[in-house]
Amino acid sequence: MTLRKKILLVGLLTMAVGPLVLAVRGATVILEEIIAKVNGDIVTRSEFQDAMAEARAQVAANQRVTEERRQELFQITEKNTLRNLIDELLLVQKGDQLEVNVEAQILRQRDRIMKQNDIKTVEEFENWAIERFDLPIEDLMEQLRRNIMSQAVLGQEVGSRIVVSREDIEQYYSEHKTEFVRKESVRLSEIFVSTEGKQGAELEEAKKTANEVHDRVHTGEPFAEMARRFSDNKQSAEQGGSLGVFERGYLRKEIEEVVFDANTGFITELMEVPNGYLLLKVDDRFREGQAELKDVEDEVRNRLTGPKWDPAVRKYLTSLREEAYIEIRPGYVDSAPVAGKDTSWSDPADLAPVTTTKEELLKKKKKRRLLWVIPLPGGGKNKDDKDKESGG
Repeated sequence: MTLRKKILLVGLLTMAVGPLVLAVRGATVILEEIIAKVNGDIVTRSEFQDAMAEARAQVAANQRVTEERRQELFQITEKNTLRNLIDELLLVQKGDQLEVNVEAQILRQRDRIMKQNDIKTVEEFENWAIERFDLPIEDLMEQLRRNIMSQAVLGQEVGSRIVVSREDIEQYYSEHKTEFVRKESVRLSEIFVSTEGKQGAELEEAKKTANEVHDRVHTGEPFAEMARRFSDNKQSAEQGGSLGVFERGYLRKEIEEVVFDANTGFITELMEVPNGYLLLKVDDRFREGQAELKDVEDEVRNRLTGPKWDPAVRKYLTSLREEAYIEIRPGYVDSAPVAGKDTSWSDPADLAPVTTTKEELLKKKKKRRLLWVIPLPGGGKNKDDKDKESGG
């Protein structure tokens, strides 16, 4: 999802409840308009429009659905855009209130972005942020913070409270035993350091990196985190190196001989392959035949937890709305209102418009960017169902 390129003049907007206007040779030009107030934060019209445009673009890019379904998703997107923006603000505010510390995760995400875009230094990263998104590095890091904070709050306040009993796990396993008949297979993760197209000093640097990563994972550093930071396979790196499950006969013989005889948690020595260096980790092993409950318990738990996630998230966000001060400008609708809670807009007729000169405006040009809309995590549903609830 791309970042929205828009300027929010927070120094002026926080003083205004109506449109922010600029007097230019006698004419009044609206620069920005607040459409919702959420405690001490605001949602502006341009943010709303940008979020809707982004969500619509994502729906339009989905070629797997019919045109009729696409039009339905457009309507859902329009309906839920303001809801999603309010959700985001409430989660970030709650994270700040709980003093959730996400600084380490922010730095890891920054390192991951740098790795994926072949950015070597923080200075290059600063220039990249400006060139790619027209964002100062401070604004981009703040957006990363808001994204990670939202997910951390949901994990702490919602995910940790979804409990699946042992009895439920046993019952599900008993009723779905045929779904857990396995062929002999292994679940693998990788760290891949590419040598493709590299010569001389670059080739030596790749070998040095591969050996360093090897030493670090074999001395206990988290394999998934090292994969995110150093693996050149971007697709698997995003998943902490996860490659999925492989049955015997699908891997190269020399690799199968190593991983199929290894225990869960085993990490290979550094292997040289035609286009780079490879480390593999055995995340799980499945013997041929009926899998025992102890071997698939986590999978069963995830299946049972998934359908409970979205309702629990919505219930939690409703509780945040009940405690919040929210006003919504006429003409805009929060699709997840709290019954009986007044969110009507303060009468703008009682308030004078805010005007400013061009010189005053330039003095207050510090930028603040709101986070792009992040669909809430879910599970146990198909994509269309989650689209319907998250607004695309």
